[in-house]
Amino acid sequence: MAIAPTRCTNSDKPLKIQRLACPDDDTIIEGSFDFPPLARLGLEDQIFVTAFLRHHGSIRRMEAEFSTSYPTIKKRLHRIVRELDSQLDAPTPNQAVLERLSKGEISVDEALRLLQ
Repeated sequence: MAIAPTRCTNSDKPLKIQRLACPDDDTIIEGSFDFPPLARLGLEDQIFVTAFLRHHGSIRRMEAEFSTSYPTIKKRLHRIVRELDSQLDAPTPNQAVLERLSKGEISVDEALRLLQ
């Protein structure tokens, strides 16, 4: 199975998924979709996360598999977690209400009620 690139080969900007197709029938879904956060990690980090899960989070087993020290494994895990956290920033419920208000989807009275 070929792995889809997640970054543009020219600009290195994140790519978007625009078309999905079912291999079993004629179902096609078109739009603008982001890759899931784990898929946005580089291939080496995806391999690292997969190994971590396969080893049930055992850093000792990761040390053996990657021939590296405990602090190096921890440092890499922390870097990957920071990267994933930055990708998963979701609006708070209050931010979502204010966004709906700014788009005119709800009235000021409705926004005030939801913010209480």
